[in-house]
Amino acid sequence: MERLKIILGDITQCATDAIVNAANTSLLGGGGVDGAIHRAAGPELLAECRTLGGCETGEAKATRAYRLPCRYVIHTPGPIWHGGKSNEDALLANCYRNCLTIASKLGCKTLAFPSISTGVYRFPIERASRIAIHTILQYLAAHDEIESVAVVCFDSTTLAAYQAALAETEHANG
Repeated sequence: MERLKIILGDITQCATDAIVNAANTSLLGGGGVDGAIHRAAGPELLAECRTLGGCETGEAKATRAYRLPCRYVIHTPGPIWHGGKSNEDALLANCYRNCLTIASKLGCKTLAFPSISTGVYRFPIERASRIAIHTILQYLAAHDEIESVAVVCFDSTTLAAYQAALAETEHANG
């Protein structure tokens, strides 16, 4: 699908209307993509995040982007993998759906996601990529206001998993 792209790159360089931050529930920065986004945006992002009172897993909150080349950062805490018996799949799908909903409300036409929960939260990449692709495509099918979504993968293993999930979905939909 031309509205969904899977790319290898650095999400902090994306000049989309919004980028998604795979945040922790405090929203006060952390490791991985969260730390990279906070470093690139500058201290103003942390100052704004301090006013938000954190965020529940699967929910999302938006801030300005400050020194990043996008307009907004949409923060979403993904689920920590506990073997699949703690509602992780539904929580991960909620992350993607809630970020897309906020992007629509903000008038964003372009959005970039990282691979949520597949780093330190250890969500299995094949499973996470299928959930992400399915949820994004389902949202885009019902919402024309978002013109383009990119999943920005930070390494070739992640890229391959998302490309496979997209190919699987396209094949299943004939």
